[in-house]
Amino acid sequence: MSNESSHSIFGVIGSFFWELVKIFLVAIVIIVPVRYFLVQPFIVRGASMEPNFEHSDYLVIDELSYRWREPRRGEVIVFRFPDNPSQFFIKRVIGVPHDKISVEQGRVVVHNSQLEQGAVIDESDYLTSGTRTGGDVTIELGDEEYFVLGDNRAASSDSRSWGVLPKDQIVGRVWIRAFPFDRIDVFESSRLGFVSL
Repeated sequence: MSNESSHSIFGVIGSFFWELVKIFLVAIVIIVPVRYFLVQPFIVRGASMEPNFEHSDYLVIDELSYRWREPRRGEVIVFRFPDNPSQFFIKRVIGVPHDKISVEQGRVVVHNSQLEQGAVIDESDYLTSGTRTGGDVTIELGDEEYFVLGDNRAASSDSRSWGVLPKDQIVGRVWIRAFPFDRIDVFESSRLGFVSL
């Protein structure tokens, strides 16, 4: 093999590896910011959000929205558990800052400046008919405090037992269920309605 052809082979191999390095660097530049600042994967563990979210559902969390707006009543969020920030929970936002939330007689009642007489949250879009919310608790929310509940009210550790969720513990809003494939879904930002007492 001539000196010239060996240089040619090494040149092709070197060029190939240089292209791989460039592709890797571009991928890192794109993927790392997306993964750490925009969206994050999350796998559901446990039964606290059944039947809407089941054990092993693979979700994509929108981490960007709450930089521009506040979490809304009815949205499903992922957050760090206030009593142990190494654990992540998934729950539904029921109470927002300055609400007074009461769980009474199996219902969730909200009082605030617009609902001075109080109103029962209409949860018929995601709870099965006849679902009752156990417990007897009243919590007044301050600035940047939220009241969250699991959809499976009988099997959820939530604000009824451990209190308010500070905003700075919220990771983001559930955006996409990517797996299992037969349950792929995109979750729009939702708002809950009320029914009178």
